[in-house]
Amino acid sequence: MRPILSTVTRISDLAEKPFDVQALPRELWATGDYVVCEVSGALSAGHEIELPTGRLARTMEGDLVVGALGKRMATLEGVGDWEAIGEDLALHVLTIAGLFGKVTSASPLGPAYTDLHYRGHVVRGEKVTMGEFVTASEARPFEIPVILLIGTSMSAGKTSSGRTIIHELTRAGLSVAAAKLTGAARYRDVLSFGDAGAAPIFDFVDIGLPSTVCPEAEFREKLPWLLARIADAKPDVFVAEAGASPLEPYNGSVAVEMLESSIAMMVLSASDPYAVLGVQHAFGREPDLVCGPAANTDAGVKLVDKLCGVPALNLLRRASLPALREILTENVAPFAEAAKS
Repeated sequence: MRPILSTVTRISDLAEKPFDVQALPRELWATGDYVVCEVSGALSAGHEIELPTGRLARTMEGDLVVGALGKRMATLEGVGDWEAIGEDLALHVLTIAGLFGKVTSASPLGPAYTDLHYRGHVVRGEKVTMGEFVTASEARPFEIPVILLIGTSMSAGKTSSGRTIIHELTRAGLSVAAAKLTGAARYRDVLSFGDAGAAPIFDFVDIGLPSTVCPEAEFREKLPWLLARIADAKPDVFVAEAGASPLEPYNGSVAVEMLESSIAMMVLSASDPYAVLGVQHAFGREPDLVCGPAANTDAGVKLVDKLCGVPALNLLRRASLPALREILTENVAPFAEAAKS
């Protein structure tokens, strides 16, 4: 049976070249290792795995799936870590993109996690890792204006807001690059930026990370590789999403710090108006625009203004687009220049 390749393998050549599967001793395991696991448990309808194309595929009991060992720290869904895998070698699909580890804490309101059993590492003589398919790049001066998307938590509307902003930028005739800089692997969000008109599109998988729950030093070393590729593309504007919240352990605050000098506009997607105040106070930054569920109604917009003095827009409403264009004109020089022409 040929294993199903998940999204985290999209940077590799596993689809084109053969490999073997070999169980390795625990002292040789590490984050970013490609592993083969068997879907276990009674799954009447099957669970989904995201393929390298971004398409979802159903898995059934007994299927073999290739993913990568990693860690997740999701505030609203679940926490998991490959290092928590026990002697029984039971683990879970932490995200359907192929991030594999043992669930250690899960919300009762969150999704069910597909049960897996470790069968072995992907090997070609030695184990195969995500890092093998990444080329280090020298740091470049990064002078592209950045529209930074941050959130009060996961599922706060960052990606939806990013799509709308990218659509308006490209509608104005600008070239836009987009990336998800932090979070846990899932290709769907990045692909949706491309659907809105961004090109090229990237995420942290492109620098060999299955998630950005990793040592800060490693993230600081690898993020410039991604920024170098974006700089080489020479877009007019770069739309960057920091997954989850910058206060969570995904290195979001590090990404913000490393882009600081280029940030032209900061957009905060918030779950509610009080969360805006909390992030503003804890993170010590005032966003240029608030969106997401906090701005779903006029009452929410007014409360954000009252609590924080920051404009808020429901970017899912067409009626909000003229106001969005005004804010883009005020903050993003290339958009202002395009608006004059």
